[in-house]
Amino acid sequence: MSRRHVLKAGTAAAAGAALSAPAIRGAAAQARRETLLLVSENPPNSTDIHGVGANRPAYEASWNLYDRLMTFGVKKDANGVDHYDYTRLEPELAEEWILTPTSVTFKLRRDATFHDGTPVTAEDVKWSFDRAVSVGGFPTFQMRAGSLEKPEQFVVVDRHTFRVDFIRTDKLTMPDLAVPVPAIYNSGLAKKHATAADPWAMEWLRANPAAGGAFRLERWVPGQEMVFARFDDWKSGRRPALARVIWRIVPQAGNRRALLERGDADISFDLPPKDFQELAAARRLKIVGTPVENAMQYIGMNVTRPPFNDVRVRRAIAHAIPYQRIMEQVTFGTAVPLFGGPAEPTEPVWPQPSPFVTDLDRARALLAEAGYPNGFETTLSFDLGLASLNEPIAVLVAESLARLGIRVTINKIPGANWRNELLKKELPLITNTFGGWLNFPDYFFFWAYHGQNAVFNTMSYQNPEMDALIDRSRFTQDEAEYRAAVKGFIAKAWEDVPRVPLFQPKLMVAMRENVEGYRYWFHRQLDYRVLAKV
Repeated sequence: MSRRHVLKAGTAAAAGAALSAPAIRGAAAQARRETLLLVSENPPNSTDIHGVGANRPAYEASWNLYDRLMTFGVKKDANGVDHYDYTRLEPELAEEWILTPTSVTFKLRRDATFHDGTPVTAEDVKWSFDRAVSVGGFPTFQMRAGSLEKPEQFVVVDRHTFRVDFIRTDKLTMPDLAVPVPAIYNSGLAKKHATAADPWAMEWLRANPAAGGAFRLERWVPGQEMVFARFDDWKSGRRPALARVIWRIVPQAGNRRALLERGDADISFDLPPKDFQELAAARRLKIVGTPVENAMQYIGMNVTRPPFNDVRVRRAIAHAIPYQRIMEQVTFGTAVPLFGGPAEPTEPVWPQPSPFVTDLDRARALLAEAGYPNGFETTLSFDLGLASLNEPIAVLVAESLARLGIRVTINKIPGANWRNELLKKELPLITNTFGGWLNFPDYFFFWAYHGQNAVFNTMSYQNPEMDALIDRSRFTQDEAEYRAAVKGFIAKAWEDVPRVPLFQPKLMVAMRENVEGYRYWFHRQLDYRVLAKV
């Protein structure tokens, strides 16, 4: 090419660039509007909610990658914030359903496909449900909470019709079908990666979604970043406004706050409570705080091993907790106290304040009575992925117990490993948050206190009297019997005190002013499908 041709080509290119600059700027602006940058402390350890040890951030990945048959409706809370409505079930992958006393039959969307273009069929739904009730652990316990217990309950009627047969009358069955666990997997894709040793493809699905939800996984660097891209062929709801979501892990709370304040990040929901208090006062960002339904932060004690197998020691710990200091120095108004209540529960509601208050003299007397006048040594563990809340609680509790001669070693467990450590049921003393997805007291207690010893019964507590009260409340059709059973199991929890309630947390979210559509969900994670930037 001659110099003249090069110059002419360069001039033409420059002119073209100049002419297209507004279009380029417009496209760039649109890309920014359609991209959300989320920063958080705790990384997801899986994309498969059925996976062993899948942590709470993994719920967010699964929720946005996968569909379920149904979802919950939406309502406004007292502050005008969108809030899921557990009294209303709405279609997602299922267009409609027919409910009878013995079964529910779902009609699937005929045009729904997975991310690879494979049509979604009733066979996929059955395989997914069979998997959930068969792999054991968390997903199997979750399905059992709604009396979804065995593969024989799940029936393929035809290619786009799926039926669930009930084994008993259970008020939790239908809402349990709308929580994250009964996600619909691409069974054909998953089976390609199954082996004789791993028939449900657990290992492959941990990092490789076989999904058909509103977003697909574009990239994942474990512990650092997860990138989601909108699935434009999604048929189970309104097309999301966001085209991409970048979820970046920023362990230092100060850095997360700085990114938000500079406008370099759009949203975060695990800043320290003091930061939320200061950001709310500054009024530069949107701050939303919602009490987490059916949830509490607690101190849990392993009742199967000394010294916490002695109820007197557990009661001593309950009287040694510095409750008010925790509220003032840790939560900064972002929680509801759960201590200093009446001696007996007065209403069948949960959570409610326990009767315990800080009383070190009473704690010393109980320890002496139990044979520990000089205290003992123990380890207090917490999830490092939520260190901004857990660590100051652990420090204050350890300081208070030291006044009784109890020598505490603080054990910081990485967030990716926390659930697996809980599953071992070996930790003597922990601080943790548990929230029941379905807003019923009996649901919380089924998970946290029932002798089936589910993963969230972190204390390994078992008492036949407690089990009988929980079971009665779950299945009775009599309102008076239900109320009596609920108050009965709450009273039993305070009597045996395997865990000490501290507070009901609020889910605090900070976002830029141009972020709209935030919705509070029971799983305490973000729903990208309803978020938008304006």
